[in-house]
Amino acid sequence: MVYHRGQAKDYDDWESVGNPGWDYRAVKKVYESFEDFSTADASPRSQNSGATDENRLTVHDASASYHPLQHDFGTAFLETGLVRPDTLCLEGEGVGPYLITTRAGQRCSSATAFLHPAAKRSNLEILTNTTVTKINITERRATGVSCRLANKSVEILAMREVLLCAGTVNSPQLLQLSGIGPGALLQSNDIPPILEHPHVGQHLQDHLGISYFYRANCPTLNGTLRSWPGRLSAGIQYLFKRSGPLSLSVNQIGGLARSNPGVSAIDTQLYCNPVSYQPTEGEVRKLTLPDPYPGFIMGFNPCRPTSEGSIDICSSDPHVPPRISTNYLTTQKDLDGVLSMARLLGRIQDTRAIRNILSHPPDLDLSNMDEDKILDDFRERSTTVYHPCGTCRMGTDIQSAVVDADLQVFGIEGLRVVDASIFPNITSANTNAPTIMVAHEAARRILKSLAT
Repeated sequence: MVYHRGQAKDYDDWESVGNPGWDYRAVKKVYESFEDFSTADASPRSQNSGATDENRLTVHDASASYHPLQHDFGTAFLETGLVRPDTLCLEGEGVGPYLITTRAGQRCSSATAFLHPAAKRSNLEILTNTTVTKINITERRATGVSCRLANKSVEILAMREVLLCAGTVNSPQLLQLSGIGPGALLQSNDIPPILEHPHVGQHLQDHLGISYFYRANCPTLNGTLRSWPGRLSAGIQYLFKRSGPLSLSVNQIGGLARSNPGVSAIDTQLYCNPVSYQPTEGEVRKLTLPDPYPGFIMGFNPCRPTSEGSIDICSSDPHVPPRISTNYLTTQKDLDGVLSMARLLGRIQDTRAIRNILSHPPDLDLSNMDEDKILDDFRERSTTVYHPCGTCRMGTDIQSAVVDADLQVFGIEGLRVVDASIFPNITSANTNAPTIMVAHEAARRILKSLAT
């Protein structure tokens, strides 16, 4: 639910590798065209007087409802010398209360904001419980898709073009299953090649994050969400008023920062949560059963990792999941970044503001801990933040990318990819906002092409 555009450099870097119209000055206008900001004490108010909830995404400033620990975290940020934005924590450098995409206490997803209202249109049909198995291509043109619908094989024809929006994992998988991908990969899976496309499924990027757990000497959400009376109260509050802790994200405070004053650009995303819960086997967290004592979490993830992985099919059977090779922490720059960010978190946990709310010393002394031990701990405990992107990246030609600046697949007419897989590089914060922006910009470019 966290909503953050990232930093201007993210998008300026997109344009610098040959994607005109994707610089931050341009995409900021796209963001403003669909964002509808609201506060905890007011109904959604649009920046565009002609807009309605049906074509806007509600971006909610819920800071008035956040846990009081937000003030301790904020003071710690100031003690550390981090930038605090004058307004909302929406873009660029700055730490404070996170914005979230909720409307009336419920998640305002892109489906809620855009798809469900559009479902009323006579020219839109939504097929559920349907699996697309292949993109059909004739003479280097996408003519439709094959799918499984109600246990039957069905072919759907495209009047104009096919838009592939299956996500960073499944978009390259479908291209590869359709004969568009690295030649050796297609051959090894007995896929007849339509077009050798070396970068399909390559350049996978993701945010890798870690949490550190602290015991507090003051009330946190643990007391509310662990006890039966507290859980019952929170449930009633949510059921009847769509308010309270169940209407909010646990990621309440954080933002983008520089791990030290010497770095040239923002490199760190911080998270501070007024609740603590320990991972269990299989990395399943007891989200509704926090620790039996007051506690909180602080953590980070590197913003712009340079390590790249891949998505590769393992079979010609579309129901067999592809192989996901993340290749995390395979560059020295990424390793150095983890160390620098751990030291930053060490400085935060050493502030008077944090020390004053601790009942026990931190488990790890991040300010003085041996570098090898920091990296060993990060390798062991870090997990994906679920921001994969880049596997059908945008660029100038088939020798370096999969789609052009209009998101059209190189070498195949009538086929575009519209999802986070087209990112030329990962954005610095949560990919929720930029993925929605990409969809809006794609729609604008498609409509423009139809008008010419």
